[in-house]
Amino acid sequence: MKQIETGLGWGKAPRRLITALLLGGSVLGGMLPLAMPQPAQAQNLFAPRLYVNGTVITEYEVQQRARFYELLRQPGDPEEAAVKALIDERVQMDTGKRLGIKPTQDEILKGMEEFASRANLTAEQLVGELQKAGVSPETFRDFVTAGLVWRQMVRAKFLGKVPVSEADVDKALEKAARPRALKVLVSELVIPAEPGKEAEALALARRLSETIRGEGAFAAAAREYSAAPTGQNGGRVPEWLSLSTLPSAISQEILGLEAGDVSGPVVVPNAVVLFQLRQIAMDETAEPISVKVEWAEYLVPDDAETIARVRNSVDECNDLYGLAKGQEGVLTVQNSTAAAVPGDVGLELAKLDAGEISAALTRGGLRRLVMLCSRTPVMEAEPDRNRIKEQVINEKLDGMANGYLEELRSAAIIRQP
Repeated sequence: MKQIETGLGWGKAPRRLITALLLGGSVLGGMLPLAMPQPAQAQNLFAPRLYVNGTVITEYEVQQRARFYELLRQPGDPEEAAVKALIDERVQMDTGKRLGIKPTQDEILKGMEEFASRANLTAEQLVGELQKAGVSPETFRDFVTAGLVWRQMVRAKFLGKVPVSEADVDKALEKAARPRALKVLVSELVIPAEPGKEAEALALARRLSETIRGEGAFAAAAREYSAAPTGQNGGRVPEWLSLSTLPSAISQEILGLEAGDVSGPVVVPNAVVLFQLRQIAMDETAEPISVKVEWAEYLVPDDAETIARVRNSVDECNDLYGLAKGQEGVLTVQNSTAAAVPGDVGLELAKLDAGEISAALTRGGLRRLVMLCSRTPVMEAEPDRNRIKEQVINEKLDGMANGYLEELRSAAIIRQP
């Protein structure tokens, strides 16, 4: 059986977030940096933050894990997610130790390689890039080790006790096809996250997410805080958006909403975004789940005359090459699956037809003209029933694992210094 992923250790967060790693050019370029500790803070980095069953979680561990999660663009507050994950991992490691479960060095290295391979890197390459961004190799290694311990514990306790019928497989196949047949109407609220002010933007987004109730309140907040052109219209995106064309981090967040609900913060390059679901419907024209897009990004001065001139002089992406001739670094053209496109760009592309341009994004005082070159379906092979059956087993193990972890967490002694 293949390694268990959902909820059984480190597979859970990466499955939602690994597609955000290595988007285009630089490996971790464009991601929001955490504020570096000031000298007074640095002296307390190794002070205890929490005790779990007598073992210490230090301030340094929390900051490192939060930085790691932020580089993965995990929705929500990275520090809150870090504290919760580290508590769970201490409980898991403590139980694993009592049960005599200890991954070998080869298993740990294999786990690190598997995680890195999801971003088309070796473990050594990923460690190097994480170090450049301020995350230590030990943080990555501890993250993987805790996941391995937990998966081994769950497999030992529950594997072989999970009945799966052919009807279960049929339901899973139907469920897998469902997202491609949905379209949504949403409103957006885009909060700029300027360098050095990322924490403020995230805090504002969290506060708005927790307090906004109803479309009127969201519209008022969008008019006050949103930097997107839709802000003046209360954040309303007029077009129906197919979930298959949205980046996975955004589509998964929206899928969890009821009409009128506001999402948690979604971190994208240089901004934090909130979404309100207005309506959801079946989309008979929906494309397959896997969609490939080609898009161009052209940097121009931030003035209406220049933007209008570009719009009027190009009909397709190839026309941009003539405009950019002799200007180094102003034009990039990229290919990717829709799920792997950076969140800010992906949301704009989802609104466009081929040959159309969005001028909603900025960078360093310049306007980022994003043009959709093409959007094509990636035809998928017929699903393999054995593979689907394995996924169903993993999902059932996931539910059992969550209950098991809740029991362990309830029995743990967790205290502050």
